[in-house]
Amino acid sequence: MSDLSINLERLKRDLIHLFEIGYDAQSKGVTRLGFTEADVQAKQWLCKQFENEGFFAEVDQAGNVVGRMQPEKTAHVVATGSHIDSVISGGMFDGTLGVLAGLEVLRVIKENDLSLSVPIEVYAFAEEEGRFGGMMGVQALIGELTPEWIMTAHDVNGVKLQDEMRRCNMEPLAALEVRADPGYFKNYTELHIEQGPVLDTIKKPIGVVTSISGVYKWIVRLIGKSNHAGTAPMNMRSDAFMGLANFANEIPRIIAEEGSDKSRLTVGKVDLKPGHAHTVPGEVEFTLVGRDTDDTVMHALADSCRKVLSAIARKHNLMFEFEQMSWLDPQPMADPVISLISRQAESLDYPFELMPSGAGHDAQHMAKVTDAGMIFVPSINGISHAPDEWTHWKDIEKGANLLLNTLVQQAR
Repeated sequence: MSDLSINLERLKRDLIHLFEIGYDAQSKGVTRLGFTEADVQAKQWLCKQFENEGFFAEVDQAGNVVGRMQPEKTAHVVATGSHIDSVISGGMFDGTLGVLAGLEVLRVIKENDLSLSVPIEVYAFAEEEGRFGGMMGVQALIGELTPEWIMTAHDVNGVKLQDEMRRCNMEPLAALEVRADPGYFKNYTELHIEQGPVLDTIKKPIGVVTSISGVYKWIVRLIGKSNHAGTAPMNMRSDAFMGLANFANEIPRIIAEEGSDKSRLTVGKVDLKPGHAHTVPGEVEFTLVGRDTDDTVMHALADSCRKVLSAIARKHNLMFEFEQMSWLDPQPMADPVISLISRQAESLDYPFELMPSGAGHDAQHMAKVTDAGMIFVPSINGISHAPDEWTHWKDIEKGANLLLNTLVQQAR
């Protein structure tokens, strides 16, 4: 087993080619939002790569790409994968590494004519980055989608999921039919960049994930009254921006009182209305994302945010309202998969760290229906979701080799 290794140059070529789909020369990042034209092109390209190797690939009714060596589904599989959609101006490796490393694993198995007891399937889950809230592709696969959510989900700009799916020639409610049969997955293992600074700081090439942080996403509105910036006295304004500024200042206190060292609260997108230099903002709409690895702490953070925003709204004579776009519970990884990954890392002489994930991943949903685990490789300076996201190729190679050896052991 220790002689098995991936072809780094081949994997590198695939990563670079996929990065070119949706690449923006101005930002030097990639933008492949779920169910956009770039996302569709990327899925078509990925299917072609499987087919070029003599494998089989399909895009299911939820938009997931599924690749396998055999033409038909079987009763029981070992699964791996991640996602190929991106944030706006994202990096080369987020999500795509896990998918393309899965393809590379199938190539190595074929080249070495390895006999497996259980087949391996590679997934590129749709809409992982949460354009419409949640992680739609994997949630469809495990049966968590509802007709109501599909027909009402929208992004922060008000674009509806159902409209984008139809634009991609997909029937929205057909996504409900994707659900896998109970027991279909023997296990699931995902390779991903860390997206944080821990491994880079401690100079270890591998992280073995023990748990994945939960995450909730709100769209918050503070509504006051627009007025002339020159004639409206400061003490008579209903300034929506001042409400946001006050709330942002309260975030460290909220975490100190209700959170933990793993808590995160982030205001990521802000829209001031009417948005004129000489007009007091009458409304502000912003996203608020909270994270923690403990469900009780997550609820405490959410409750505190709601109370603080209500108090700030009263102070500034504003109306406060919010819409919860998604709530994903924290999820532990399975001990058998953690142990197997650790043993394989030891056999390959790869130093590793047992660690939680602060970011959400498809694995946290797969963990609800099967034994799941994750392998991390370092992100230089902890940067991700940005054009300068980077991981050394030597660490990419180690992570992919560890995935290869782990999957083969699981499939045998």
